Amino acid sequence: MHRDRMVRVLARIAPLAALTLSVAGCGALDGAGRPPERAGLVGGWRTAGCAFARAPQYTVNGKVRVPITPTVLSDAMERIDVGGRDRFAERYSGMEIDQKRVRAVVYRVPSAGFDDFIRSSAEDACIVVRDSAHAVAELTGWQERVVADLHYWVEQGVRIVTVGSRHDGVGVEIGTRDIDQARLQLPARYGAEAPLVFVEEGPVIPLTSGRKVVPEAGG
Repeated sequence: MHRDRMVRVLARIAPLAALTLSVAGCGALDGAGRPPERAGLVGGWRTAGCAFARAPQYTVNGKVRVPITPTVLSDAMERIDVGGRDRFAERYSGMEIDQKRVRAVVYRVPSAGFDDFIRSSAEDACIVVRDSAHAVAELTGWQERVVADLHYWVEQGVRIVTVGSRHDGVGVEIGTRDIDQARLQLPARYGAEAPLVFVEEGPVIPLTSGRKVVPEAGG
């Protein structure tokens, strides 16, 4: 559903072995001859479907009740996620689901055009819209720059385990075993304004799953 955008690095003590991909009015025209995009609501808003209370739904797995996403909500999430990535990548950051309240939360850089799209795509579902600082297109660019430099960071003594753009648009999260060095060296290379978030993370233990493993060059 949400297209995990995390790149997981499976590293040995020596060179990297592999990457796992768990991966808007009228007025003057802009430079491309189009009307400038209308600004969206700032501070967040909710779709009309949020006016109605909905009880969470569950299924039973063994003796455990597991929450499930109603079809109306899951379909709305799919439409917004696909449209956000394909048509509004400069505005859409990501989303999360709130099973208890039977709603989804969409993060976006304010945009009237994307807001209109969310309203029409939500139909009867409850979608909560919140502001974000960075959108998919920008964060993907930063993520790709870091991933392209993975061999360089190994040589610098910075062992990066995970790289992924956060769904809330805060930035690109860097999971590393050398967090102090990462906080010093990565901003020095990419600039102090680069939206990087550092978290300490241990080595990855590979799982036998359906995830695609892409061997690193020389790995």
